[in-house]
Amino acid sequence: MRLDHCHETIHPDRVKGRSLNIIHIIPGVTEEASGPTHSVNALCQSLIAQGHDVTLAALDWGPVKAPPAYLITFPLGFGPRRLGRSPALYRWLHGQCNSGRDLILHNHGMWMMNAVYPAWASGRSGVHLVQSTRGALTEWALRWGSKLKPLFWFFLQKPALQRVACFHATADEEYLDIRRLGFWQPVAIIPNGIDVPVARPKLGGHPRTLLFLGRIHPNKGLDLLLPAWRAVQEKFPEWRLRIVGPDDGCLKEMEHLARRLGVARAAFEGPLYGEAKTEAYRQAELFVLPSYSENFGMAVAEALAAGTPAIVSKGAPWSGIEKEGAGWWVEIGVDPLVAALETALAEPPDVLRAMGARGREWMVREYSWELIGHQMASVYRWLLGQEERPPCVRTE
Repeated sequence: MRLDHCHETIHPDRVKGRSLNIIHIIPGVTEEASGPTHSVNALCQSLIAQGHDVTLAALDWGPVKAPPAYLITFPLGFGPRRLGRSPALYRWLHGQCNSGRDLILHNHGMWMMNAVYPAWASGRSGVHLVQSTRGALTEWALRWGSKLKPLFWFFLQKPALQRVACFHATADEEYLDIRRLGFWQPVAIIPNGIDVPVARPKLGGHPRTLLFLGRIHPNKGLDLLLPAWRAVQEKFPEWRLRIVGPDDGCLKEMEHLARRLGVARAAFEGPLYGEAKTEAYRQAELFVLPSYSENFGMAVAEALAAGTPAIVSKGAPWSGIEKEGAGWWVEIGVDPLVAALETALAEPPDVLRAMGARGREWMVREYSWELIGHQMASVYRWLLGQEERPPCVRTE
């Protein structure tokens, strides 16, 4: 993966440094165990462990099981729910920004009013706003969605991004998306962290499992995976395909495509969470993510952390997977995916286990949440003038 994030030693003096006041803003907190809900919560916990004062502000979409103590939710206001309008959230952010204390606002996500409020609230108060774009600025993401998206961009989203003090990108590709759209503020390139589960031996056996785990969404490339699987399924009868994840708009369409193609030994199994999801990664011999566009691809990191090698499309920023000998990074399309599957599915179990072990070691070495939290804190301190610009921040 081409990531220019901070590779630095964590110094005890820095850990004991001045406590920061940080407010993270996210559209909502859900049950899902991956994506922004997980990564932002994990970042908050890492920062709290360093002794920082952290609040997570989110819209109230409904009850949350075991909400964290640092979470504050705000009611939705009048208007379509998908708009994310919440005057209560805006008033609270405005009050926090004008409280007179040193403060960092860090917004995660776009295309809803809750993602515009931080820019409005910080305004002339001098509060520094950090923006994680979370893949929302890719060419694919800008094209896909509501017909009102161009209007929202012109009148609300773009002006809000122009007020950002520093962007956060999880990979070099996301940094390039920011620059392509004409935003020249500093960009901190820091990947998401990963929770590395306890290592357990791969048991193998039959059938051997190829796993797709993610949202059933047009972006994820299931319309590429299903015909690719159909092309190889007869050549590899000992393999099955598990499709695990929640419906996000196209489950029926993908099920219909599978029936029309005559796909065999493939099952749509719905979402898994927590230990059940980790166990799905462990039981699989191979993971596949053929996305059209990803800012990071958290499922790839989760699979590697569980010791499972991966086939990943170049819609996700995982070029390092081949350098580390942990999988295949292929062009977007059915034919490249077929070629990769034919190579990978033919590998004996011990070869795939060795690739998975290398991937797991890579995740342990570079993607711990402790390391990621300290890197992010160094960016916040730089914005507040408390230390020099960290190496992960690019200004060109």
